[in-house]
Amino acid sequence: MTLRILHLVDSAALITPAMQGAVVVTGSHGGDSAAGFALGMRPFLVVFNDAGGGLADAGFSGLDMLQEAGIPAATVAHTSARIGHAASTLNEGVITHVNAGAAALGMAPGQLCRDALCVICEPYAGN
Repeated sequence: MTLRILHLVDSAALITPAMQGAVVVTGSHGGDSAAGFALGMRPFLVVFNDAGGGLADAGFSGLDMLQEAGIPAATVAHTSARIGHAASTLNEGVITHVNAGAAALGMAPGQLCRDALCVICEPYAGN
């Protein structure tokens, strides 16, 4: 597998075209609006915060949208990482939900985000 560049962005709204094909870890919830930002920029994989689920699982509903577009995606537990803080998502986050694309890459609930990404990403050197 080709190692991917890793970008940390506190908000999914900060995902840029330069992040296309990279792994993006955000501090945003994984709902439809946040997934929409990622969808337009076509990262290789994106990680969000599950924001506690919310009404009708809105905190991770965007994972299905991204799966339909062929983009692997996952969330971490809101109890394990600070919402709005990508470094916390990466370093402290525990995976709670994955779409089929992320599962195919070996990501699974219960893993530490940083451990799940270590086989996918180059070592993080900052953005």
